[in-house]
Amino acid sequence: MHTAYPMGKDNVLIMQNGTPAKLLILRKSDNHIEKEIELPTQSKNIHGQFRHVRPTKAGTFLVAHMDAGRVVEYSSDGKELWSVPAPSAWAAVRLDNGNTVISGNGLGNVREVDNKGRTVWEVKKGDIPGIPLYTVQEVSRLRNCNTLINDRSANLSRDDQPTTVQLIEITPGKKAVWALRNWRDLGPASSTQLLDEPGVPEHGDLQR
Repeated sequence: MHTAYPMGKDNVLIMQNGTPAKLLILRKSDNHIEKEIELPTQSKNIHGQFRHVRPTKAGTFLVAHMDAGRVVEYSSDGKELWSVPAPSAWAAVRLDNGNTVISGNGLGNVREVDNKGRTVWEVKKGDIPGIPLYTVQEVSRLRNCNTLINDRSANLSRDDQPTTVQLIEITPGKKAVWALRNWRDLGPASSTQLLDEPGVPEHGDLQR
């Protein structure tokens, strides 16, 4: 399981990789399964099937099919509503404007697509001067419209890791605002949540 996300204060969404793979909503008080949806998989490598799965404010589910190279939005009963090609998709976040931000694991890129799948904003490996991106995993859009990017850089040697960052915040113009580069005390970064972002996670307020 690579996803656990609160749905209100009583339930939690879990994505269980496997054969079959299951999207589950559990009641936290007694672990009762409130909803179970089987999702299709392409790879027999269970570890590589799914990463980032999130509910949307519309009551749907946004799923990064890492093994299938696409992002899919499903209805509450598991019907496919929308999809977009997304090679090695790790995270997908539905924004308030209806667009979707997607990260490419191992590709070093983040892109924002509209509801027709057209790319309207993108940052690639070499777009930030002096800070290459390698293994981009979780990505968040902040209230100030900046983007927070986790770069796991897992395939770099220990000698090469200090040449990049674990975490970076960039503006819409792709300017670095703040970056974490502390390889002495910390390892590769897969996910991050800023604690001072306005909104209640249980209400989905941090999905923007």
